[in-house]
Order: sequence, then C-alpha cells, then structure tokens
Amino acid sequence: MISHCVFINYRADTTDGMKDDIYNALQALKPRVPGLTGIVIAPNSSPEGLDKGFSEGFIVTFRTAAARDQYLADEEHAKVGAKIVSAAEGGIDGLLVYDLEY
Repeated sequence: MISHCVFINYRADTTDGMKDDIYNALQALKPRVPGLTGIVIAPNSSPEGLDKGFSEGFIVTFRTAAARDQYLADEEHAKVGAKIVSAAEGGIDGLLVYDLEY
C-alpha cells in the first residue's frame, strides 16, 4: 500500500469555492486509476500547533506503487496539480508532499 500525502498552505485569498473545485477534481480521479483505493480530504485538526501553515490536506491511497505512478502520470492529475500549486502560498513552496509505503 502507498499513502500519497499532500498538505497545503493555501494563499489567504483562496476561497472555499476554489478549494471545493480542487477537492471535487481530486475525487473525479478515483475511477480513472485502477488501484486507487481511497481519497481522504480534511482540514488540519491537530491541537499541537506544529502545522507551519499547512491548513488542509489529502491522502490518496493506492494498492501498489505502479498504481500511484499511473496516477502521477495522468493528464487530469496534472490539471488538478496545477490548480493546487496556483492556490498555494508561494506556489510549490506552499506544498508538502510525501509518500508512505507499507
């Protein structure tokens, strides 16, 4: 299993509608990629205060690394990724992305 974790530090002017657009586009990727088993989208709820501005995020789970790689290469994923980068504070600097393999 692979959990592809993405945390976003949104620009202050990013509206809820813009975020909804991003999250709806992410959900639409699920049927495009065999082996994509789930998408969880949520705001940060940690009481520790260590979020460093990363207020929201999502985790996409895959059965295999090959399924994750197919997702990363998908043209619709590239479009959603561009929307995310555009909405993040500082562009790519406003993102934290890492994968957990287990």
